Amino acid sequence: MVKETVKTLEQSREAIYNIAETARQEETRLRQELDEVRREFSEAAARVDRLEAEEKRARTHLMEVSRDFMRHGEKEMQTAYERARECQVQLGLWRERETQLRQRRDRLESNLKSQQEMVRRAEELVTNVGAALALLTGELARVGSHLEELEQRHVVVLKILQAQEEERQRLAREIHDGPAQNMAGIAFKAELCTRLVDIKPGELKNELLALSNLARDTLAEIRKIIFSLRPMMLDDLGLVPALYRFTGEYLERYGLEVELAIIGNEERLDKAVEIGIFRLIQEALNNVWKHAGVNGARVKLEFRPEKINLNIKDKGCGFDLETARGAGYGLAGMQERIKLLGGKLTINTAPGRGTELEMVIPRQQGWSGNFAG
Repeated sequence: MVKETVKTLEQSREAIYNIAETARQEETRLRQELDEVRREFSEAAARVDRLEAEEKRARTHLMEVSRDFMRHGEKEMQTAYERARECQVQLGLWRERETQLRQRRDRLESNLKSQQEMVRRAEELVTNVGAALALLTGELARVGSHLEELEQRHVVVLKILQAQEEERQRLAREIHDGPAQNMAGIAFKAELCTRLVDIKPGELKNELLALSNLARDTLAEIRKIIFSLRPMMLDDLGLVPALYRFTGEYLERYGLEVELAIIGNEERLDKAVEIGIFRLIQEALNNVWKHAGVNGARVKLEFRPEKINLNIKDKGCGFDLETARGAGYGLAGMQERIKLLGGKLTINTAPGRGTELEMVIPRQQGWSGNFAG
């Protein structure tokens, strides 16, 4: 059954990858076509401006000739009339072209936005399917073959969590070595282009400046994603230093000031346990930032001989617990994660009363206080 599921997932991943690649190619084509249409529109708009000035001069000349017909004569009046008429025709044609190009540009911008969203969703699906495959092939298959030999449930829990985080680590490296480097190159080339076109004012320079800013913003977002996927300090120094860095950066990134209190003897725990606790705090603070409507929160982590206590509290708007389930708060995921760690989660909240999360994680046999990661 597991082998059939893995085979189906592999086929699905390949199909989704092909869709994503096609979508990326279409996005590139749309962007190139949009750049060309924008250039043509800019030229058409400039041409319309020139023709409007010429048409105005031609009408003025025709009026002057008409007022003094005796001096200019019929031939000059006929020439002035034909010139004015020609200017009107040309102006009408170019105004129509300008309108068509504007409409085409607007359609392409809308299509490009939709295509970019399709690429994002396809890439997200590829990542999710890859994570599921890694979990099935790397850990669950092995657990299935040796399940009868496992006597304690927490061993399975730690293995599954480790497989999930290994996949996150792989994705972080791929994003760092691929898209992040590409975005840096885009920003550099865009800046170079703005220097090359300094002598030619117009819309092109503004578009390139906007592209440069977008590339920089994208690069910054990718770096945030890398840290969110796998904070390297968690591997190198452990849970507490990673939390100090993470909560310290929350104010700068999101405007949320986090008060972190560590109680008891700080120590290294099993890697999977440290990862689990870090993710719980991360998800809880994301909920405060997105939903609580406040600019501060408190996190208290207590190391005790028999258990780990975690308390996260804010004085925000609170919510109705029953109606909030499945509404984007990630409560089910937090419940599942704390359950896998063998712990318990209690949520105290109500509309207008803020929110407090209390988590108790009992220590299991095999946890190492001196675990070096």
